[in-house]
Amino acid sequence: MKLESSITFFYYDNIHDVVPFYEGLLGFDLVLDQGLARIYRIGKESYFGIVDGNKGHLKHQAHNAVLLTILTDSVEEWHKKLHNAHVPNLSSIQKGRFCEHFFFEDPKGYALEIQRFHQPEVAALFKKDV
Repeated sequence: MKLESSITFFYYDNIHDVVPFYEGLLGFDLVLDQGLARIYRIGKESYFGIVDGNKGHLKHQAHNAVLLTILTDSVEEWHKKLHNAHVPNLSSIQKGRFCEHFFFEDPKGYALEIQRFHQPEVAALFKKDV
């Protein structure tokens, strides 16, 4: 019983409020528009979706305790792009022992992170075919 991939969903009062952010600014590739949900490919087998929190399985919340981390080798370029777009709550780039990363929020307050692992052997763990 092999698992193929996964999708992480964020729930919104109105998904159309965040479509320009995910499709325009972040450039996520729309794979499927189901009306009440839109599913994007953000990596080879990495998917993310936005859902109408009035119709979906879960309801949208005023505050969310979830973080979507996106891995890339282009941390500095992404930070500059998001800074120029005045994205809310954009942190500075933090360079730690294991990775460099920064945080920001989408227009409705969901937290996202852009990250790059320093060690090539660790980064390769997330680029492997399963």
